[in-house]
Amino acid sequence: MSAIRDLFRRGDPAIWLAGSGLGISILMIAGMLLLIVTRGLGFFWPAGVVEVTLRDGTVLLGEVEGREAIPAPGTPDHLKRWRIQLKLGNRDLSGVDFRWVDEDEIAGTRRPADAVYVERREYGPFIGYAAALSSGDRPIAAGSEAALAALPPLIERAAGDRAEIRHLERDRIGDVNHRMEQVRLRTRRLEADAAGRHGTDRAGEWQALEREMAALQAQYASLEARRDQVTTAASAARLTLRAADGTEKELPVLDVFRLYRPNALGTWGRVQVYGGRLWEFLTGDPRESNTEGGIFPAIFGTVLMVLLMSIAAVPLGVLAALYLREYAKQGVLVRLVRIAVNNLAGVPSIVFGVFGLGFFVYLVGGSIDRAFYAERLPTPTFGTGGILWASLTLGLLTVPVVIVAAEEALAAVPRSMREASYATGATKLQTILRVVLPAAAPGILTGLILAMARGAGEVAPLMITGVVKLAPDLPLDGHFPFLHLERKFMHLGFHIYDVGFQSPNVEAAKPMVYATAVLLLLIVVLLNLTAIVVRNRLRKKYRMSAFS
Repeated sequence: MSAIRDLFRRGDPAIWLAGSGLGISILMIAGMLLLIVTRGLGFFWPAGVVEVTLRDGTVLLGEVEGREAIPAPGTPDHLKRWRIQLKLGNRDLSGVDFRWVDEDEIAGTRRPADAVYVERREYGPFIGYAAALSSGDRPIAAGSEAALAALPPLIERAAGDRAEIRHLERDRIGDVNHRMEQVRLRTRRLEADAAGRHGTDRAGEWQALEREMAALQAQYASLEARRDQVTTAASAARLTLRAADGTEKELPVLDVFRLYRPNALGTWGRVQVYGGRLWEFLTGDPRESNTEGGIFPAIFGTVLMVLLMSIAAVPLGVLAALYLREYAKQGVLVRLVRIAVNNLAGVPSIVFGVFGLGFFVYLVGGSIDRAFYAERLPTPTFGTGGILWASLTLGLLTVPVVIVAAEEALAAVPRSMREASYATGATKLQTILRVVLPAAAPGILTGLILAMARGAGEVAPLMITGVVKLAPDLPLDGHFPFLHLERKFMHLGFHIYDVGFQSPNVEAAKPMVYATAVLLLLIVVLLNLTAIVVRNRLRKKYRMSAFS
């Protein structure tokens, strides 16, 4: 008994319990990361397809997505029979992407070498066989082998045509639209000025604006005709595909993003397909309700929002910490402020979102619109959600973390350093700027790291302050002022929520959820690593300065 009492007196059970809890937590985190990474990165690897013939004569062709025991509670067959899940694609033909098939119903299987997997613009992938290739009314190739042999240069040309159409629509036509909007706004300002001047004659300005608008409209019509011409010419080449049940589908080659024979691919071929899919995921735009294509706009929006949030939160948090630590007279009021700051860190994020909507969007943004963008009303410019208001809202959400970390860092600076600075004749402001803040910078960066880690994953405040499902125009473009902070944006966290829970085809979107989660984790880690490297260099610098 004395040995047990000594054991508890030394606190060994508490140490074992704490160590066990830490180990279990690490294992849980590692398991979660392993699941997300394997499911996310494995999504891009091209799997083989299998043709399944059922006992009733039905023929199915698709990827085997999973296998599970069939639950039949209360029967002898409970969890003894198995079924497989096939990813069939061809949603436009059958109405479903996936189908469960009982293994007892399967009469035979085979892996056809000529089966093709087609990634297209809409309706998800097509899994079947190539039947023919034509250009308008002129046949190019008949039969699977001939069509597949003639198809690669047409797919490459279609990629160039899509790039040209995108350039015409987003760059050239978009530029003309922007200039037409500027003329329209100048016209509205001229109308307001004319009304204010009681009918002052400004006929020359009216005529100049009308001529400019007419020239822009002619340019717009020319570019639109050019786009239609390219689209019509590119849509002439058409691929006829045949599903496993014999149903045929004619598809413009312009809509084909990638086509390969999964059962005929070697290792290098699979690596090439994997790399192409991964690159498209990182650099492309979303398509098919965000369940396919890329997520570059969400990557851009997430990184820009975190940077703007950091720019807003760190100066405000450091200034508040400086006042509380260096200037404020310690007393009841300061203690209450510190308690309020600590309590702010526990306020639900949606509350900050509601505050951001009411204060930033409606009050501040509405005032900016009335003062500087009156000609655009009632269409709001800053009086609606945008990346600026979302970033400021998250800045308020994370500023308590920065305040606490910065105040602790300031308190850790030795008093002797301050006194040495005063002894050389420096003022208090000079001492703070040149001695205290540089020495406290590593601790302040620790607060920044914690703020970025929390802010990057928040979604609830963004849903009411500017984030959207799809934002085709990035906040950065070639039009003045180049960085458009009033625009709505996409965010990886909201993208995960939208694809995982709001998608019309949740089962097909599941792999995209894992892949996006992997990317969000990677971005947070990279941002934090950058801050950690800077912090460690500052620590090393001031440690060496202390010894010199």
